[in-house]
Amino acid sequence: MSTLTIRNLEPAIKDKLRMAAATHGRSMEEEVRTILRSVLSQPASPPMGMGSRIHARFAAIGGVALEVPAQNCAPRAANFEAEDQA
Repeated sequence: MSTLTIRNLEPAIKDKLRMAAATHGRSMEEEVRTILRSVLSQPASPPMGMGSRIHARFAAIGGVALEVPAQNCAPRAANFEAEDQA
């Protein structure tokens, strides 16, 4: 088994850990082991792109049906030339 030392732990976090350990009837050290096992045993989810994150956020409320307008003209290049301001 390995030993792990955690330095600079905020007092509020240490207090919450102590309370959680007491609630579960175990030592703080065993509480940390349990937390680490629980978190690290979950499968890692693949990173989501921006579109997937937006979809996930609004899917829970049913989404929105949008009407996509028909394209009546051919695509054209953007014109970035400055027009004369008279």
